[in-house]
Amino acid sequence: QEVRNASKNHKLIGFCTFISRPLLFLLLRFTLVQCDITDGNAEHLKREHSLMKPYQGVGSSPSSQWDFWGSTLVTSSYVRLTPDERSRQGSIWNTVPVYLKDWEMHVQYKIHGSGKKNLHGDGIAIWYTKERLHPGSVFGSNAKFHGLALFIDTYHNDEAADRSFPYIYAIVNNGSLPYDHGNDGRNSELGGCSSEIRNKDHDTYLAIRYSKGRLTVMIDIDDKNEWKECIDIGGVRLPTGYYFGASAATGDLSDNHDIISMKMYQLMVEHTPDEDSLDWTKIEPSVSLLKSPKDNIDDPTGNFRSTPLTGWKVFLLLLCALLGIVVCGVVGAVVFQKRQERNRRFY
Repeated sequence: QEVRNASKNHKLIGFCTFISRPLLFLLLRFTLVQCDITDGNAEHLKREHSLMKPYQGVGSSPSSQWDFWGSTLVTSSYVRLTPDERSRQGSIWNTVPVYLKDWEMHVQYKIHGSGKKNLHGDGIAIWYTKERLHPGSVFGSNAKFHGLALFIDTYHNDEAADRSFPYIYAIVNNGSLPYDHGNDGRNSELGGCSSEIRNKDHDTYLAIRYSKGRLTVMIDIDDKNEWKECIDIGGVRLPTGYYFGASAATGDLSDNHDIISMKMYQLMVEHTPDEDSLDWTKIEPSVSLLKSPKDNIDDPTGNFRSTPLTGWKVFLLLLCALLGIVVCGVVGAVVFQKRQERNRRFY
């Protein structure tokens, strides 16, 4: 009898350990990440792809490395893509194509205005695309783009969605998939996170890293020099020879959309001989874990890979893990009590 009880207790401890592992994983998964983002070593800074104060090299001259369009206003302290006024569009684009296979872009920005909660819009888009200075309906730029777009979306058009705005999300497009305004790009979103970035007393930051087919986006909204993961997805294929840019738009609602800096860093990564022999300019933008963009046009669910854990999903997982631990504790207490009762009967 004692051997059987000990065996049950051992199995129970093993089960509880198994249940608690997901909880530990989630706690580690959502802690602040600092080691994966470059420290901004000046040796890797690519100035021809960087936009910094006092914004020299910005203009329409043949020697300019950045060109702008629309309502964009360049000052000595910031580049304002749109003022806090209705129906404005503006953008700024690097004129030098990027031929780096592995890179990291740090963006310092600020979104602020007089609009109260849910009465502001629309947001900023950071682009790495084949087209540049191509005005359109998506945050002031082209809807059917080729490349990568990261949207800092401050206004939700789909009130029934489970995403909390402002919301930061990424889309890779090969030119075949139109942006769905009604669903805030939900059908083609790779992943994203909610972030309270408006009307901060300080600037906010994001880092976009692309290396060996992996796209990672980190954010720092508290100005503590601590990065928090927002997006992390593998299987991403992006060509070289595309352009970086930023755009913003306002509609019936508005905000000031400011870019303070865009700093490009080269990542020193070794590639296999086969990878080095590829013509990276011929790669088609794609994500291997997704269906073809054309297949998703008429699919309201998108049938994409499992999206990153949103706040409520994390809460449910943590709650389930906690309930599992509680159940283990209760079962263990019952088993222990019965064992004690049996022992008393033996004496």
